[in-house]
Amino acid sequence: MATLKLAHRRNGGGRFREFKSERSVNRQPAWRQRNSARRQCDSDDTGNEHELARDERIVIDKCVNRDGKSAAPIAIQACTELLDRNILHGRDRFYLFVNRALGFVAQGDKQHALEDYNTAVKLAPKRAQPYYYRGVFYAQTDVGAALRDFDMALSIDPKLVPALRQRATTYLSQKNLDGALADFSEAVRLKPKAAALWSERGYVCLLRRDYESAVKDEAEAIRLDPKLARAYFLRGAAFGDLGDSPGAVSDITTAVGLDPSLDRYISTKGKTASITLPPL
Repeated sequence: MATLKLAHRRNGGGRFREFKSERSVNRQPAWRQRNSARRQCDSDDTGNEHELARDERIVIDKCVNRDGKSAAPIAIQACTELLDRNILHGRDRFYLFVNRALGFVAQGDKQHALEDYNTAVKLAPKRAQPYYYRGVFYAQTDVGAALRDFDMALSIDPKLVPALRQRATTYLSQKNLDGALADFSEAVRLKPKAAALWSERGYVCLLRRDYESAVKDEAEAIRLDPKLARAYFLRGAAFGDLGDSPGAVSDITTAVGLDPSLDRYISTKGKTASITLPPL
């Protein structure tokens, strides 16, 4: 088996692994994100166990459970019609504005999306979720505003794990590794069975060059989810930096076997392989 030699790329030189801390906040277009409005509003991922009323569930279903190009316009229309019918009243109407904003984002209509997020915040100023949703929106264009919204959300609900996770990601984009580590650590404390959180904290440990901690975090992520390809990949990177080439090769091979798309982050020349960390 080819020898895997891993080191840091310093000042852009050499065939070495380059740490990249910046990434897009959303892995997918807003409309198809894993953390849809329904899951965020109605699951323990938010840290607030909201038991939505029947009409609210109908709203979320109409706004989220669509696929393809027609999803956004259908959702916008559904939310607008339900707002006009006054099915929800008072502060609860913020669910509709948040979902319609997601539709506007999917269509690239940032102006109307922001207007709806702002309305949601005004309707429910003492709820954490509207600030969180608007923070996710701002994270793509205005990091300062995003951090202010995440701060506000967490001041209202310190256990809102998605807000901790998104703020940590935003800190990473600003190369604030201490802030990112603190938020991921709190998220792990609150949800210790979430494999992805352990892996993401391990990612930060890699950036901090704390390779032993990175190995431990990725190992815990793998224990919780043996099919989490990224955890194997990141642990392999940490092994490489610790000089354990056999461990690195084994983990990275496993990672690519589970997720062939990770192969794009590996480059080889002769018997030397270098890797680039995938986006978080």
